[in-house]
Amino acid sequence: MTLRSRKSCERIILDDQEGDLMLLKRHQRRWRVAYKAIYFTRVLVSLTKKVPDQNHRLLLHSLSYVAIDIRNENPSNGRLRIQSFVDVDKKVISEMVREKSLEFLSNLGGVKQVAEVVQTDPRSGVSDNEADLAWRRNVFGANKYEKQPLKSFLSFVFEALKDTTIIILLGCALLSLGFGIKQEGLKNGWYDGGSIILAVLLVVIVSAVSNFKQNRQFARLSKENSDIKVEVVRDGRHRLISIFDIIVGDVVCLKIGDQIPADGLFLEGQSLEVDESSMTGESDHVEINEKNPFLISGTKVTDGYGVMLVTSVGMNTAWGEMMSCISHELSEQTPLQARLNQLTSYIGKIGLAVAVLVLVVMLIRYFTGNTRDEVGNIEFLGKKTKFDDVMNSVVGIISAAVTIVVVAIPEGLPLAVTLTLAYSMKRMMKDHAMVRKLSACETMGSATTICTDKTGTLTLNQMKVTEFWLGKESMKGDSSLELAPNVYELLQEAVGLNTVGSVYRENSASVPEISGSPTEKAILSWAVIDLGMSIDEPKQNCEVIHVEAFNSEKKRSGVSMRRTGGEAVYTHWKGAAEMIVAMCAQYYDRNGLVKVMDDEERMKIETIIKDMAEKSLRCIAFAYKKAEDDCQEVLEKLEETELTLLGLVGLKDPCRPGVRRAVESCRNAGVKIKMITGDNVHTARAIAIECGILNPDDEDFVGNEAVVVEGVKFRNYSPEERMAKIENIRVLARSSPFDKLLMVQSLKQKGHVVAVTGDGTNDALALKEADIGLSMGIQGTEVAKESSDIVILDDNFTSVVTVLRWGRCVYNNIQKFLQFQLTVNVAALVINFVAAVSSGKVPLTAVQLLWVNMIMDTLGALALATEQPTNDLMAKPPVGRSKPLITKIMWRNLICQAVFQVAILLTLQFKGRSIFHVSENVKNTMIFNTFVLCQVFNEFNARKLEKKNIFQGIHKNKLFLAIIGITIVLQMAMVEFLNKFANTERLNWVQWAVCIGIAALSWPTGFLLKCIQVSGKQHFLKHGASAS
Repeated sequence: MTLRSRKSCERIILDDQEGDLMLLKRHQRRWRVAYKAIYFTRVLVSLTKKVPDQNHRLLLHSLSYVAIDIRNENPSNGRLRIQSFVDVDKKVISEMVREKSLEFLSNLGGVKQVAEVVQTDPRSGVSDNEADLAWRRNVFGANKYEKQPLKSFLSFVFEALKDTTIIILLGCALLSLGFGIKQEGLKNGWYDGGSIILAVLLVVIVSAVSNFKQNRQFARLSKENSDIKVEVVRDGRHRLISIFDIIVGDVVCLKIGDQIPADGLFLEGQSLEVDESSMTGESDHVEINEKNPFLISGTKVTDGYGVMLVTSVGMNTAWGEMMSCISHELSEQTPLQARLNQLTSYIGKIGLAVAVLVLVVMLIRYFTGNTRDEVGNIEFLGKKTKFDDVMNSVVGIISAAVTIVVVAIPEGLPLAVTLTLAYSMKRMMKDHAMVRKLSACETMGSATTICTDKTGTLTLNQMKVTEFWLGKESMKGDSSLELAPNVYELLQEAVGLNTVGSVYRENSASVPEISGSPTEKAILSWAVIDLGMSIDEPKQNCEVIHVEAFNSEKKRSGVSMRRTGGEAVYTHWKGAAEMIVAMCAQYYDRNGLVKVMDDEERMKIETIIKDMAEKSLRCIAFAYKKAEDDCQEVLEKLEETELTLLGLVGLKDPCRPGVRRAVESCRNAGVKIKMITGDNVHTARAIAIECGILNPDDEDFVGNEAVVVEGVKFRNYSPEERMAKIENIRVLARSSPFDKLLMVQSLKQKGHVVAVTGDGTNDALALKEADIGLSMGIQGTEVAKESSDIVILDDNFTSVVTVLRWGRCVYNNIQKFLQFQLTVNVAALVINFVAAVSSGKVPLTAVQLLWVNMIMDTLGALALATEQPTNDLMAKPPVGRSKPLITKIMWRNLICQAVFQVAILLTLQFKGRSIFHVSENVKNTMIFNTFVLCQVFNEFNARKLEKKNIFQGIHKNKLFLAIIGITIVLQMAMVEFLNKFANTERLNWVQWAVCIGIAALSWPTGFLLKCIQVSGKQHFLKHGASAS
């Protein structure tokens, strides 16, 4: 009984639970019905038109009718436009895509229903009418995110004021100002302290203005970096637009390497895979299909191709929200800047030691009564000297010592690097090269080897089918009339279905608009124009079962399909001729008959391929196989054996004009060029000879080493064998992205600084591994561009050589300024130190040293950093990886000029009064004036590190001449008009002539110095080993 009772109790509990469950399900069903009813009603409301007639007459609302916009499916009659998207909730759709809610998408009615809601035709896209586009932007927003505000000018001023030496100087200036006013009154007592404050503020403002301008320039370049081109369909036409012009409802075409430009839904495609690691952190690639149709902006396509519907843009996407929180400040420090900062720190320590020594010596001399004022009286008389006078003198001594530190630290070096990098980046944009990473500018100057692609870089990337072979016979003239119907039909399917390109024709009489890669465009153009094929016909009459996208490893793409109403499965392959032919067992002749491909026939066909390749033609083959049985294995894996060859085409891609001259220029500059291509050995060799990479004498071997090697052979070398042969290899044919990566790694192990070009997604590893990654702006995928350091905007090898010239120019300009800056520093340190130790007074006051520091660091950097590249740069060997920055030639110039300046100025310091019969103040003014003018003349010497003719090409650098003029005018103002500010005396014409004459001796001194031969041109003083 007990047991039976327990069972009935359990049954009651179970019945209650089942009742609750059924009640819950009933409620859920009611909610779903209610949701669908509300949704359908809202869609109807959104389709309600206030103005249904064409005359735009107002209609009164009544209960008797509701006006609905019924879309006319006949394109010829146009499309009626809905007046409002009021009821399309942006946040709801955005959340659905972001959370990948299939249930919510199903409740909305699926992807097609979403396309209806946003008024998009999945085939022809949105209207290209500007009013319609503006209306969509107004409703859904633009595809832009809110950026963090850029730093204001005042923030750069505050940053400059945080410098320790500036703070100490301002402290000393304030003390001097206070004691001066107390001693001499406000009218005359403010000059010393006030002058230092004004000089410091002037230095701070100049530094802030320079940094502010560079910040704005880099922000503009950052914006250009993010302006990606996206392929969309509007009014049935494929076109490239800026990512910022994407709108909700756009139909976007995606291929390998593309960045998803906005949030959206998958419409159609094959084998589409996406890398979502940038958003989710997960490294596994996500397959996109009808079961998972959600595409997130900012992610990358890694495989396949597809078409997406844009549902959210800008700040309504996860990518937009994330990017709006990221500050794009320029924080990158280039390797050269790091080395110069190390050098600056080293020189600063020397300057600090000298300043401390000067401070100690001057304080000892002052308190022991060994210093005299301008009249000749002893300055310190023990207790007889007023406290204010003592403090004023001590503050003056400290100011002089701190100023020595300011002058000793060559802060102009990092500024010079920033200026020359910014200037070169701006000029390189005009020369079709966009710099993505600052370090690439300077590293390119050290490049010893350039590994370049063939297609589009060395060639024009304007392919055209020039030969067509059916079996062993060349089809010339009107090929379409000579083709057998069965072959024509199979070729039409092969071209129309096994492609990612498209053909748009407004009507039968219009010229077709063809989009796709250059190879796809050439084949489609040949099929449509030469053979008169309809590319859309096989798409309408066939069902695509499986697609294998083009693979750079296999060098082919394939598709399996079934004709409407048929059971047989056809597999079509297209790709590298010798690889496709190797998969074939038979071929079609011109009569449409199938022939067996025995060894003899195969050899004849391979000879045809070789002959085409030796004419620089890219050889593409078409083959197919028919399978009667509809088994699952056939559907999932494409047949790769026993194929029937349909035909061969030869595509001509001529070399770019000027590429041979560019290759020769690199060779003269000591830079080796290696061509890496997917073409076969014969095509690769022919193109290499045409471009000048190979000479006819080098066709087969140089000594005992092959210069043209296939990728499979290269990757199968042992590491030792590869390292032994890498130097002599000039052409790598039939290569894969892995071979390119292996080439880069091997060259770097040999000590080369390697630049590599790439345009495909699979090139990303090689682009990252190389010292300088150069991606292609036209054909390059977004993955390749993001992995590169510089984007070549016109895909031209000549632009690569231009980047090399600018890289060398950057390095050379920095060397020029380094020599100039160190000469100023050495001379100023030695003069003040010797004078302080010997007389207890420094000839160059704090204000004067700050003035020298400002005009030499800022104006000098601007003058020398903006020199343009010359042909002489391309006549020198590359700097390489391990050579240091300061050469023996630079040391020769630097030391001799510094010795000359120190000798002249110390002579003026100790004998100037007796030689020129002038007062102490006039003598000090002449020292200051001569010192500044020496730097002006030495700027001309610094233009040419080795050449004796320092004026060569000077007329081309208008900025240099302008800065020299500005410096001289400002110096005249300092001496003649700002006497109290600069603590100077006005000079007469004779004294000016003497200063100019002494300073001008820098020119003949520099000329004679360059007659001194420097053995070897070896380098020493290594501050960091790498130039890259």
